[in-house]
Amino acid sequence: MSKILAALLLLAMCVQLIKPFGLPGLRQRRDFWKIAVFAIAVMMVTVLVRP
Repeated sequence: MSKILAALLLLAMCVQLIKPFGLPGLRQRRDFWKIAVFAIAVMMVTVLVRP
């Protein structure tokens, strides 16, 4: 599951670079780093929750 999540977030970052989503906070191409910060936070939570 974590590999699928990582792949989806990587795909979202690539799409953001090509055509920005237009959501608040993601209106410009250079905002792709916000998706990366979110991805790192999600991965940290995944590691903490795992037994």
